[in-house]
Amino acid sequence: MAGIPLSDDYPVRRVPAVTYLLIAANVAVYLASPMSLMALWYGGGLGERICAVDHYIFRWGAVPVELFTGRQAASPTPCPGEPAATAPWLTVFTSMFLHGDALHLLSNMVYLFVFGPVVEDRLGRVRYTGLYLVSGALATLAFALTDPAAEVPLVGASGAISGVLGAYLVVQFRSRVITLVFFVLPVRLPGWALVGTYFVLQYVLYVSVSLYPGAGETSVAYAAHVYGFVAGAAMALLVHRIRWRAGTRLSDVY
Repeated sequence: MAGIPLSDDYPVRRVPAVTYLLIAANVAVYLASPMSLMALWYGGGLGERICAVDHYIFRWGAVPVELFTGRQAASPTPCPGEPAATAPWLTVFTSMFLHGDALHLLSNMVYLFVFGPVVEDRLGRVRYTGLYLVSGALATLAFALTDPAAEVPLVGASGAISGVLGAYLVVQFRSRVITLVFFVLPVRLPGWALVGTYFVLQYVLYVSVSLYPGAGETSVAYAAHVYGFVAGAAMALLVHRIRWRAGTRLSDVY
């Protein structure tokens, strides 16, 4: 998307504590990981750091072949030792708090910071937390199903944040979002247009990569973005339908 969302005009009614905690957790995990230059305890040499990153990603990232077979994937990096084994089901959740570099982290946190508070306010903290975690888990599993024999770890909060965007499209599509178009021009855009464009772009890229896998290498898990978005939208629809029906019954009583 040729733009960076800066703020949403929806006035939240309380501090979005869950969103802030999620952002803090993602930042803290990154700073404590070998991908961060601040984590000096992983060694200062280039070779040491590369091997530390390799072992870390393979331990906490979600590897499709491990999720479906339980077999530990072999690292392609010639490093001494093997990464410690982690229960595959656990990596479905740990992987969504890992990021490959600072730009990966920043891009995800910007979207969570702008859209997360709105969805949290509309759904409530408990439902919002569940939506975030379930969307991320479903996105990871769906991505793994597209290539169950893959041995490349999946990391990043993109699937969960895509779920937040899908929920935003359902619960607050009327808002307007100030966006830096082409990264320089601030413009107020309808929330539905911005989020809808995101989904369409991710879907087109996902289909393109699926149909023409040899057209170009990519490290972006478009499938996780698409399925996370759909999962978030579906869960938000379900929650709103339940709340609407409950509200209707209460109005009948009173």
